[in-house]
Amino acid sequence: MMINTRRAAEFSGALLFTVLVLDACHKKPEPSPEPVVRSGTTTTTTVSGPNADSIRRAEEEAARLRAEELNRRRVDSINAAEAARRAAENARLALTTTVHFDYDQSDLRPEDRAILDAKVPVLQANPGVMIRVQGHTDERGSDEYNLALGQRRASAVKRYLIDHGIAESRIETVTYGEERPVAQGSDETAYAQNRRAEFEITAGGQAIRQP
Repeated sequence: MMINTRRAAEFSGALLFTVLVLDACHKKPEPSPEPVVRSGTTTTTTVSGPNADSIRRAEEEAARLRAEELNRRRVDSINAAEAARRAAENARLALTTTVHFDYDQSDLRPEDRAILDAKVPVLQANPGVMIRVQGHTDERGSDEYNLALGQRRASAVKRYLIDHGIAESRIETVTYGEERPVAQGSDETAYAQNRRAEFEITAGGQAIRQP
C-alpha cells in the first residue's frame, strides 16, 4: 500500500513538471528593446510613424537651406569677380582716354584737364603702373614743326600729371607729329581728331585696380 502511494506522488510530481514546462513554452517572449546607434557623442534612435515623417521633412529642409546658401555664395563670388573686372576696365579706360588740342596749340583745355584729373587717382592707386604719352598733330605744317608741336603737347600732359603728384619717372613722352593720324581727310573734323595726346600703359597693367 505504501508503494502505491509513493508511485502516485511521483506520478503527480512528474505531471506537474510537464504542465509547467508546457506553460513556459507557450508564453510570449519579452519584446527586445529598439536598436540604439551611437556615433561620437550623439545618440540616435530608430523612429517610425509620424515622428519619422517630421524628421525627414526637417532633414530635407536643412538640405535645401544648405544648397541655397552654397548657391548664394557661388553667385556672390561670381558677382564680386565681375565687379572687380569691370572696375579694372574702368580704371584702364580712365588711363588711356585721349586728350585733344586746339589748332597749333599745346595748352590744355578745361575739358581735357578733367580727363587728366580722372587719371591721377588711378595712377596713385596703382604705383606700379607706368605710362607713355604720345603727342600727335594734324597734317598741316612741316614734319619738323609737327614733331616739335607733338612733343610740346606730350610734355604739357606730363607736366600736368607731375603737378598733381605723379612721379616724373613714371611718365615717358614721345612725339609722332603727323605720322599717325586716327582720322583720314583734310577737313576740320579730321584735323580736330588728330590734334591729340594718346596714352599707353607700359608697365604694371596686368592688375590695375580702381581707386
